[in-house]
Amino acid sequence: DMIDKIAKLITDKKYRFYVLLRHGFYNKWSDERFLKKIYKIRMGESLNLECPVTFNEKLQWLKIYDRNPEYTKMVDKYEAKKYVANIIGEQYIIPTLGVWKKFEDIKFEDLPSQFVLKPTHTSGNVFVCKNKDNIEYRELKKEVDKWMERKYYYLHREWPYKNIKPRIIAETYIENKNEIGLRDYKFMCFNGKVKCSFVCSSRNSKEGLHVDFYDLEWNKMPFTRHYPNSSEDIKKPINYEQMIKLSEKLSLNIPFVRVDFYEANGKIYFGELTFYPGSGFEEFSPERYDKILGDMIKLPKNKYNGNGA
Repeated sequence: DMIDKIAKLITDKKYRFYVLLRHGFYNKWSDERFLKKIYKIRMGESLNLECPVTFNEKLQWLKIYDRNPEYTKMVDKYEAKKYVANIIGEQYIIPTLGVWKKFEDIKFEDLPSQFVLKPTHTSGNVFVCKNKDNIEYRELKKEVDKWMERKYYYLHREWPYKNIKPRIIAETYIENKNEIGLRDYKFMCFNGKVKCSFVCSSRNSKEGLHVDFYDLEWNKMPFTRHYPNSSEDIKKPINYEQMIKLSEKLSLNIPFVRVDFYEANGKIYFGELTFYPGSGFEEFSPERYDKILGDMIKLPKNKYNGNGA
């Protein structure tokens, strides 16, 4: 097994890249050099930062050149709630039950039987507790400790994550009475205008994640991005038009941001703000949609290297 691993390290470029990445080998590389390297490995082509054309290329350009310091609190899972509440109102925010610096500080005895735990400084990490009596605390501590050590920025150079204070938050568990699992509706916003949205379904099923893109009239759009379409006829959310309005308020004057909402029992809840969906490394099929969505991003004339450069 060890011999196989060494052989793979020598012969498989992609595997070698990820092993070295895991061990922090590229941490000292500039963002530009690193993104050119990972783009070639992930997308199979060279990244053009001088004259980016596609959606995926433009997301890489924005990582390097659109560094508004506000973005850091917009992706911080704790700070984002206050930021968003200020713009659209507290009624859309999932209540926070607590925020702590480390696992040992969490007051589990004060938490309800059901809750959600997540780190403030990464993406994709979450622990959903449906019954507090079933928590394996030792296992959970291991998982949370791992979260706290993650330096998410180094993974894909998503700059807004670089300066977030790592914390753990607990929030209210939201359930949709008529459906299994919560559907999230993700709105693609270009300079304050929603151009399309997509829905993620069957995230935790055997088949894995399905993603369906919809236009503003809720017609399914004829392409995929990395994940297959579902065969479902997904109903338009009751509050679709309101979600579009809220997304446009939150995305004003930002070249591109994705705004996520949940709908549960007829109510809208804010999910998160995402500047680089799939980190700009997810292929479109047909491929021309990478350019069609790319055309929707108008890159700022001035490169904004804020105070976080």
